[in-house]
Amino acid sequence: MEITLDLIVFLVLAAFIVVSSVMAVTTKRILRSATYLLFVLFGTAGIYFQLNYSFLGAVQLLIYAGGITVLYVFSILLTSSQGDHAEKLTNSKMFAGLSASAAGLVICLFVTLKNKFVPSHFEHGELEVRTIGHALMGTEKYQYLLPFEVISLLLLACIVGGILIARKR
Repeated sequence: MEITLDLIVFLVLAAFIVVSSVMAVTTKRILRSATYLLFVLFGTAGIYFQLNYSFLGAVQLLIYAGGITVLYVFSILLTSSQGDHAEKLTNSKMFAGLSASAAGLVICLFVTLKNKFVPSHFEHGELEVRTIGHALMGTEKYQYLLPFEVISLLLLACIVGGILIARKR
Protein backbone atom coordinates (compact mmCIF):
# COMPACT_ATOMS: atom_id res chain seq x y z
CA MET A 1 0.00 0.00 0.00
CA GLU A 2 1.46 3.27 -1.14
CA ILE A 3 1.26 6.27 1.18
CA THR A 4 -0.08 9.25 -0.72
CA LEU A 5 -1.12 12.73 0.28
CA ASP A 6 -4.80 11.72 -0.11
CA LEU A 7 -4.30 8.89 2.38
CA ILE A 8 -2.54 11.17 4.87
CA VAL A 9 -5.30 13.80 4.62
CA PHE A 10 -7.96 11.10 5.05
CA LEU A 11 -6.21 9.65 8.12
CA VAL A 12 -5.86 13.10 9.69
CA LEU A 13 -9.54 13.87 9.04
CA ALA A 14 -10.60 10.46 10.35
CA ALA A 15 -8.55 10.91 13.53
CA PHE A 16 -10.01 14.41 13.96
CA ILE A 17 -13.55 13.03 13.60
CA VAL A 18 -12.93 10.18 16.04
CA VAL A 19 -11.37 12.42 18.69
CA SER A 20 -14.10 15.05 18.33
CA SER A 21 -16.88 12.48 18.50
CA VAL A 22 -15.41 10.87 21.62
CA MET A 23 -15.11 14.32 23.21
CA ALA A 24 -18.72 15.11 22.22
CA VAL A 25 -20.09 12.15 24.13
CA THR A 26 -17.74 12.26 27.12
CA THR A 27 -17.78 15.93 28.07
CA LYS A 28 -19.96 16.94 31.00
CA ARG A 29 -21.01 20.32 29.58
CA ILE A 30 -23.71 20.16 26.96
CA LEU A 31 -22.63 23.31 25.11
CA ARG A 32 -19.13 21.89 24.67
CA SER A 33 -20.71 18.71 23.39
CA ALA A 34 -22.52 20.70 20.69
CA THR A 35 -19.22 22.38 19.80
CA TYR A 36 -17.47 19.04 19.42
CA LEU A 37 -20.39 17.88 17.25
CA LEU A 38 -19.70 20.91 15.05
CA PHE A 39 -16.09 19.74 14.69
CA VAL A 40 -17.28 16.26 13.69
CA LEU A 41 -19.50 17.78 11.00
CA PHE A 42 -16.61 19.92 9.72
CA GLY A 43 -14.42 16.82 9.45
CA THR A 44 -17.14 14.97 7.56
CA ALA A 45 -17.39 17.88 5.13
CA GLY A 46 -13.63 17.69 4.69
CA ILE A 47 -13.91 14.05 3.63
CA TYR A 48 -16.65 14.97 1.15
CA PHE A 49 -14.44 17.68 -0.34
CA GLN A 50 -11.53 15.25 -0.54
CA LEU A 51 -13.71 12.89 -2.59
CA ASN A 52 -14.59 15.79 -4.95
CA TYR A 53 -18.20 15.84 -3.76
CA SER A 54 -18.28 19.62 -3.58
CA PHE A 55 -22.08 19.88 -3.53
CA LEU A 56 -22.41 17.36 -0.69
CA GLY A 57 -19.57 19.06 1.21
CA ALA A 58 -21.23 22.45 0.84
CA VAL A 59 -24.57 21.02 2.01
CA GLN A 60 -22.79 19.44 4.98
CA LEU A 61 -21.28 22.80 5.93
CA LEU A 62 -24.39 24.90 5.34
CA ILE A 63 -27.15 22.66 6.63
CA TYR A 64 -25.57 20.48 9.27
CA ALA A 65 -22.53 22.37 10.52
CA GLY A 66 -24.31 25.71 10.19
CA GLY A 67 -28.03 25.30 10.65
CA ILE A 68 -28.44 22.22 12.79
CA THR A 69 -25.62 23.11 15.18
CA VAL A 70 -27.01 26.63 15.61
CA LEU A 71 -30.42 25.06 16.29
CA TYR A 72 -28.84 22.81 18.95
CA VAL A 73 -27.03 25.72 20.57
CA PHE A 74 -30.18 27.86 20.66
CA SER A 75 -32.16 24.95 22.08
CA ILE A 76 -29.55 24.38 24.76
CA LEU A 77 -29.39 28.06 25.67
CA LEU A 78 -33.18 28.40 25.74
CA THR A 79 -33.92 25.33 27.85
CA SER A 80 -30.98 24.91 30.22
CA SER A 81 -30.16 26.96 33.26
CA GLN A 82 -26.74 28.42 33.94
CA GLY A 83 -24.18 25.81 34.88
CA ASP A 84 -26.13 22.69 33.90
CA HIS A 85 -23.93 19.62 34.01
CA ALA A 86 -24.57 16.10 32.85
CA GLU A 87 -25.49 13.68 35.57
CA LYS A 88 -22.84 11.29 36.81
CA LEU A 89 -22.98 7.94 35.04
CA THR A 90 -23.73 4.89 37.11
CA ASN A 91 -21.76 1.70 36.63
CA SER A 92 -24.68 -0.04 34.93
CA LYS A 93 -25.09 2.77 32.39
CA MET A 94 -21.35 2.82 31.75
CA PHE A 95 -21.35 -0.96 31.20
CA ALA A 96 -24.37 -0.74 28.87
CA GLY A 97 -22.72 2.03 26.84
CA LEU A 98 -19.42 0.18 26.57
CA SER A 99 -21.11 -3.08 25.60
CA ALA A 100 -23.24 -1.31 22.95
CA SER A 101 -20.10 0.37 21.59
CA ALA A 102 -18.23 -2.94 21.50
CA ALA A 103 -21.17 -4.62 19.72
CA GLY A 104 -21.27 -1.79 17.15
CA LEU A 105 -17.52 -2.10 16.60
CA VAL A 106 -17.80 -5.87 16.12
CA ILE A 107 -20.64 -5.45 13.62
CA CYS A 108 -18.72 -2.77 11.67
CA LEU A 109 -15.58 -4.91 11.57
CA PHE A 110 -17.57 -7.96 10.50
CA VAL A 111 -19.25 -6.11 7.64
CA THR A 112 -16.00 -4.45 6.57
CA LEU A 113 -13.97 -7.66 6.60
CA LYS A 114 -16.72 -9.85 5.10
CA ASN A 115 -17.25 -7.68 2.00
CA LYS A 116 -14.81 -6.91 -0.74
CA PHE A 117 -14.69 -3.26 -1.69
CA VAL A 118 -13.57 -3.18 -5.29
CA PRO A 119 -11.98 0.18 -6.12
CA SER A 120 -13.00 -0.04 -9.79
CA HIS A 121 -16.67 0.48 -8.86
CA PHE A 122 -15.97 3.76 -7.10
CA GLU A 123 -15.91 6.91 -9.20
CA HIS A 124 -14.66 10.22 -7.88
CA GLY A 125 -16.80 13.23 -8.60
CA GLU A 126 -20.48 13.93 -8.55
CA LEU A 127 -23.52 14.56 -10.66
CA GLU A 128 -24.31 17.96 -12.07
CA VAL A 129 -25.97 20.31 -9.60
CA ARG A 130 -28.98 20.63 -11.91
CA THR A 131 -29.57 16.86 -11.78
CA ILE A 132 -29.27 16.86 -7.97
CA GLY A 133 -31.63 19.83 -7.71
CA HIS A 134 -34.28 18.19 -9.89
CA ALA A 135 -34.04 14.98 -7.85
CA LEU A 136 -34.35 16.86 -4.55
CA MET A 137 -37.17 19.20 -5.51
CA GLY A 138 -39.23 16.99 -7.80
CA THR A 139 -42.64 15.56 -6.98
CA GLU A 140 -42.37 12.32 -8.93
CA LYS A 141 -41.32 8.89 -7.70
CA TYR A 142 -37.88 8.84 -5.99
CA GLN A 143 -37.83 12.61 -5.63
CA TYR A 144 -37.69 14.36 -2.32
CA LEU A 145 -39.94 17.42 -2.14
CA LEU A 146 -42.39 15.87 0.35
CA PRO A 147 -39.71 14.66 2.83
CA PHE A 148 -38.03 18.06 2.54
CA GLU A 149 -41.26 19.80 3.55
CA VAL A 150 -41.93 17.32 6.38
CA ILE A 151 -38.46 17.94 7.81
CA SER A 152 -38.96 21.70 7.63
CA LEU A 153 -42.24 21.35 9.57
CA LEU A 154 -40.49 19.14 12.12
CA LEU A 155 -37.74 21.72 12.65
CA LEU A 156 -40.34 24.47 12.98
CA ALA A 157 -42.19 22.42 15.61
CA CYS A 158 -38.90 21.91 17.51
CA ILE A 159 -38.20 25.63 17.52
CA VAL A 160 -41.72 26.47 18.73
CA GLY A 161 -41.48 23.75 21.40
CA GLY A 162 -38.13 25.10 22.61
CA ILE A 163 -39.55 28.62 22.86
CA LEU A 164 -42.60 27.37 24.79
CA ILE A 165 -40.39 25.45 27.23
CA ALA A 166 -38.21 28.51 27.71
CA ARG A 167 -41.19 30.82 28.32
CA LYS A 168 -42.51 28.60 31.14
CA ARG A 169 -39.41 29.33 33.16
